[in-house]
Amino acid sequence: MKRIVSLLLIAVLAACTGEENIYREYECYFVFDTFLHPLPCQLTAAMSSIGTFMKIETRMEKGVRHLNTTRNYDNSTEDIKLTTERETQLRYALGANNCIIVGISSYDNVLVAYEGQCSNCLKELGGRRYPLTWQNNGTQLHCDKCKRTYDVNNGVVASGTPGIELYRYKVAFDGSILRVWN
Repeated sequence: MKRIVSLLLIAVLAACTGEENIYREYECYFVFDTFLHPLPCQLTAAMSSIGTFMKIETRMEKGVRHLNTTRNYDNSTEDIKLTTERETQLRYALGANNCIIVGISSYDNVLVAYEGQCSNCLKELGGRRYPLTWQNNGTQLHCDKCKRTYDVNNGVVASGTPGIELYRYKVAFDGSILRVWN
């Protein structure tokens, strides 16, 4: 029953996200169970903390999947090992260059997920090497290539040459499972 309710919640949340705003150029599929990684796990904490955003990257090391997270306001990092049977069965794809950004907007308390690469550089230059870095106490994301800075709460260009906003992914959190996909 809980699974059915979760799936219905995801369907409702997905319907609220405009399909035209979802980035599809690179595959994104991410699942994280906060019950398996309780507090003080910083990704779990971010799911209930308005204005907290996490950069999420993944890597395999000696057959174990690791999530590397970086918190926006203090650049604190964490290495999370995904070792349960269910976690090891999942495949992960984190967008253009293995990085997504997830958090709750302090403007409207809405959970959002962004591509971790500069959307304008991806569109204008091709390739996949345009990482975004935290700036201004984690309220902005900056691209060293084009010098644009984006507001992390709504994804719009906050400074630099005008351009498109950050690419978005669908995102849902049912109180336990965080999902990001396109």
